[in-house]
Amino acid sequence: MQGLVSRRELLRGTSTAVAAGWVAGVALPVAAEQPAAEAGEPFRYCLNTGTIMGQNLSAEEEVRVAAEAGYTGIEPWIRKLREHSESGGSLAELAGRIRDAGLTVEGAIGFPAWAVDDEQRRAKALDEFQRDMELVAQLGGQRIAAPPAGINRTPGMDLRRIAERYREVLELGRRTGVRPQLEIWGSALTLGRVAEAAYVAIEADDPDAELLLDVYHIYRGGSGFQGLRQLNGAAMRVFHMNDYPADPPRDQLNDGHRVFPGDGVAPMDQILRDLYKTGFRGTLSLELFHREYWQQDAVQVARAGREKMQSAVRRALQAGEAGG
Repeated sequence: MQGLVSRRELLRGTSTAVAAGWVAGVALPVAAEQPAAEAGEPFRYCLNTGTIMGQNLSAEEEVRVAAEAGYTGIEPWIRKLREHSESGGSLAELAGRIRDAGLTVEGAIGFPAWAVDDEQRRAKALDEFQRDMELVAQLGGQRIAAPPAGINRTPGMDLRRIAERYREVLELGRRTGVRPQLEIWGSALTLGRVAEAAYVAIEADDPDAELLLDVYHIYRGGSGFQGLRQLNGAAMRVFHMNDYPADPPRDQLNDGHRVFPGDGVAPMDQILRDLYKTGFRGTLSLELFHREYWQQDAVQVARAGREKMQSAVRRALQAGEAGG
């Protein structure tokens, strides 16, 4: 495969990525804030706790599961952090458990309606977003998802206005120390496609803008995967990993259809090779909502997901090397 670095170079875990803007090929330094990957791995591996949501574990138990399953990162849900705090749990103690388990908080998942047109509703959402960011900051986390909550059922919104609103939450992130990552939802009528999110990130004209993409959502929204090569992977820090089946058809898929990476029909080799070539050296975070997985032992599910992610990466590198 022409232009692909050798597998030996990839497995050294080198992190000399070459871009910091959104257009691939811009030779600017990469922010040195991302924890290094494990030795011999080009990426870090993280458990998004939605994957084990159905087991109804406590926040402490989710940390234990992530550690026992061999992850280096965890991506908690804001709802679970609130439950922990409201039930008398200490976020400082939880942060200590995370550190002691050898984990880092790679991101967090919440749903404030930060981009809606209604000014009163948006103001409340920004207050909620700030509180969510403060929770994440107490855990030592530096990122949080900024999904199209509240606008996902509204078609035809002005993306320039959304960019202005995204810039506002980025400023909020600078004040709290937790950066909002612009996330797509494949079923959303606004911010359901990669190109929309890329436009908003560029139009925001902010050095802290980041995309949060997802294998399932890219496919569900109809974007396809060739466009990944047009992005600057060095400006992304987290990429949600999952797969999808051949049936049902794309427009009938829902979150519950997500399966382990490699167990579906996504072009996983291409996705992972292209991500690496764009300069992405961040974290692959397993995010699934499969009800059958929720009926199984949480550690076994989490471990299987990590192993399948790592196997998918190895296959992708081997396929790239074999292609020349």
